[in-house]
Amino acid sequence: IMDGLAVNLSYQPQGSNRESGTGYGFTYTGVEGLTASYAVTDEVGTTTALSGDQTVWKLSYAYGPVTATASNSEFDVDTASSDQELSSFALSYTISDELSVTYGEETIEKGGDPTDAEYSIIKAAYTAGGMTITATMKEGENINHGSGSEEDFEYWSLGASFAF
Repeated sequence: IMDGLAVNLSYQPQGSNRESGTGYGFTYTGVEGLTASYAVTDEVGTTTALSGDQTVWKLSYAYGPVTATASNSEFDVDTASSDQELSSFALSYTISDELSVTYGEETIEKGGDPTDAEYSIIKAAYTAGGMTITATMKEGENINHGSGSEEDFEYWSLGASFAF
């Protein structure tokens, strides 16, 4: 259609206990450093109450050593308690060819639940030759959409990978 624009179309034929479904998506990369995506699809469940639609968008922009990303996904079906919206953002900074850091957050709102699940992560990666060392700290609050302390977690991890 135009430079930097990709279009995707999908069709799911009617099957046993479900209707047919369609979807479409667009991705635009016509501006240096920018990627913008948007898509809508039918969610075809085994019943009308479990059928609906999903809409997603994502923006990412890289400028020099910094990359910023934001995204949103909204899932709506006839059963309101099954609705869900996920929103997130991340910032990455490449300190040098060998070292980078990333920070991100994610929030999940679920229909019928008064408390949102929230996650955050900070990650550092060091690469030398074929070796990559990563350190990660993840934190989750209200992971089952409640407010009890048993629904919170925090953990650290250290990873190493080698390519030969």
